[in-house]
Amino acid sequence: QVQLVESGGGLVQAGGSLRLSCAASGRTLSSYAMAWFRQAPGKEREFVAHINWSASTYYADSVKGRFTISRDNAKNTVYLQMNSLKPEDSAVYYCAARPSRLAPIAAPYEYDYWGQGIQVIVSL
Repeated sequence: QVQLVESGGGLVQAGGSLRLSCAASGRTLSSYAMAWFRQAPGKEREFVAHINWSASTYYADSVKGRFTISRDNAKNTVYLQMNSLKPEDSAVYYCAARPSRLAPIAAPYEYDYWGQGIQVIVSL
């Protein structure tokens, strides 16, 4: 089993930055694909970013150029650096993981493990 724990969320003003961390335990994730999703109140969970085992990255259009996903396999941790935050980025952010396989990267149902989520609030 894999356990994922997010940290680093909070309240920030528009234009500011936050760095989310996702620490994994239970298994070494160097061969896993990792992703961040987010869910705002009343909305479906949406894809934010993905990083595969070789550190190739993919982003939703809404965050491209502002967010950066990265991984530190030695620490079994994935990060999401969020810059130039906007109020519409406010949501609960979730870390997700799956063994590397050919599958859609933006579909929540393709991920096997999830963190509990962490709140990000961007104020005007």
